[in-house]
Amino acid sequence: MTTTGPTGTTGTTETETPRKAVHLAVYDTYADWETGHTTAHLTQRGHVIRTVGFAAGQPVTTMGGIRIQPDLALADLRPEDSSLLILTGASLWDRGDDLAPFAAKAREFLAAGVPVAAICGATAGLAREGLLDARTHTSAASFYLAQQPGYGGAAHYTEADAVTDGNLITAGPTEPVAFAREVFAMLDVYKPDALDAWYRLFHDSDASAYPVLMAATEPANA
Repeated sequence: MTTTGPTGTTGTTETETPRKAVHLAVYDTYADWETGHTTAHLTQRGHVIRTVGFAAGQPVTTMGGIRIQPDLALADLRPEDSSLLILTGASLWDRGDDLAPFAAKAREFLAAGVPVAAICGATAGLAREGLLDARTHTSAASFYLAQQPGYGGAAHYTEADAVTDGNLITAGPTEPVAFAREVFAMLDVYKPDALDAWYRLFHDSDASAYPVLMAATEPANA
């Protein structure tokens, strides 16, 4: 078992079953701030993050100007090797079908019962792929998704910071903390009391949540 505080890992027993990697899709104009809380705290809690691009080793440049060299090519990503696929926002989602292969991969993951988490423009890609037609979901705004060709999920749109329906998480561009909360709940990263404290601390700046989070995440034998 991995034992950590909210700021880092303190130990892992040798008998722990290795977790499957969390896969983070990266492409040019990727909105790098939208998944910062998610990836940072997943890593601190013992998860391995692997980046996935169109081609392994072919650098992409984020919206913030950061260059990332993907670990894995999208074509080589298999749902059975992953615990979660994260799709981030990017300007490219609004420029046609440049990123359609990533939405198609999300379909493959969901069909295999492996979770997908999409934020911001990635929800538009899922809408065009038809993946929101029968699932409760959210995005930047209902009219944003209504503009997407082929979208038939208007009846399932929910005004919320982030939404989980089965194995699919969606969130709007202004809610990276709520997005992270849903991911942590999906992967059982924190127990409910710790997750509530984590959210109150990072979303609401509630200082009273800090000692609760510390107490909830410290090793049992501390």
